[in-house]
Amino acid sequence: MKTKNLISAIALITLFVAGNAFAWEKSSVALDLGHMDYMEIKDVNEAITTYNIQRTPPRFGETPEDSVRCVRNISLYTEYYNQRNFTLAYDFWRDVFLECPQAQQNTFIRGVVLVKMKYNEETDPIRRDAYVDTLMMIYDERIKHFGSHHSSRKGFVLGLKAVDLYQLRPNNTKEIYEMTLRAIELEGNASQAATLLVHMQTLVRLTEAGLKDETVILDTYDKIMNIIDFNLENNPDDLRFFEPAKGQIDGMFEPYATCDNINTLFKPRFEANPEDIELLEKITEMLNRSGCTEEKLFYSATRNLHRLKPTAQSAFLMGRLENGMQNHREAARYFEQAVELYEQDSDKIRALMLLADINFRNLRQFSQARTYALEASRLDPENGRPYILIGEMYAASASACGDSDLTKSVAYWAAVDKFEQARNVDQDPAIRERATQLINTYRQYFPSREVTFFHGLDDGDTYRVECWINETTRVRSR
Repeated sequence: MKTKNLISAIALITLFVAGNAFAWEKSSVALDLGHMDYMEIKDVNEAITTYNIQRTPPRFGETPEDSVRCVRNISLYTEYYNQRNFTLAYDFWRDVFLECPQAQQNTFIRGVVLVKMKYNEETDPIRRDAYVDTLMMIYDERIKHFGSHHSSRKGFVLGLKAVDLYQLRPNNTKEIYEMTLRAIELEGNASQAATLLVHMQTLVRLTEAGLKDETVILDTYDKIMNIIDFNLENNPDDLRFFEPAKGQIDGMFEPYATCDNINTLFKPRFEANPEDIELLEKITEMLNRSGCTEEKLFYSATRNLHRLKPTAQSAFLMGRLENGMQNHREAARYFEQAVELYEQDSDKIRALMLLADINFRNLRQFSQARTYALEASRLDPENGRPYILIGEMYAASASACGDSDLTKSVAYWAAVDKFEQARNVDQDPAIRERATQLINTYRQYFPSREVTFFHGLDDGDTYRVECWINETTRVRSR
């Protein structure tokens, strides 16, 4: 009997010390295990009575006897639980849950595992369903008794509850949807990936049943993706949860991501608040993500966003949009802004090459186009594309840069020089192959041997190509 009392006392003191249940005051009963062989049960009762007087309501029961029983049951179920003997742990855990739910938060965390075990073992459908009710009650009681704790905040626990309900009672669609909606409202960027996924799944079901409008899916998808993107950027340890969730949610959203749906949802909002930066960012992201960049709304929202909050990306995008609308001078102006705003050389090169191409093919400003291409080459000397573009410019202006059989052909010498330069500096097989094709093509336009001889020129002689090209090259005949 004394040994049993000693075990109970040790379990009690261990629980109190480990859980910081209370600190002994000078007037309290001091328990010095190092100087006693055992402790009488009355000493334990006195200690608990002192503790219960100091706390209201008591965590371990209304009476000293309740507290002793609670502490003992916690000790026993915890021991079995840690041994993974959930069957033996269950009855002791149930007593703790019913008699002293405020004792510790683990009662609810471990209770979920134990009740799911009973659910999986049960074959009677009525009893299985009753275990689902018990599981839901565990979550509610956790919020009730530990909702002020960060680890048991209401939104977080509601999310766990909803995910379990979705797995065990998937037909409770509306209830689960409302539960996840509230959880996400409370948690914001701290929402769990599983909660977001279940929220989208139930919303799609409700939409398919005609209980929700498709525009709700668009709005919800935008909110969910913002939360997922936040976590992918700021919580690398959780990538294994959020990346798969993002893929599944994208798949569910795809049938609803039509340009018409997005326009229906956002056009009235844009017209009402055309300078709301947050709204403009949402519109452009949604339309871009859904491949609706040809929409007038996308152009208008992007233009306003760039005016209000200019970035290198928005300048580049506006350049692409204006160029697609054949507004080449406007496009060039935006690409120039992008070059100024970009910080990475690779980004600058992309914008510079587009500037060179527009000035060459659309504005016919060859000299300006060459300047942009040479700047791109300076940033990446091993890139052959700028030299290919310059060579094409030289070839395109050949006939306009002369008034005789010779002078109308000499620009092809300079063009081939650039193609050869591109092939020499770039190791990309595709660029080298393209340069070789151009060399073989434009060699056919070299002046004939008769023409060069008539002008007193021999192959290999130095020759100055004039006009806007103004470069020195070598004489070559075909």
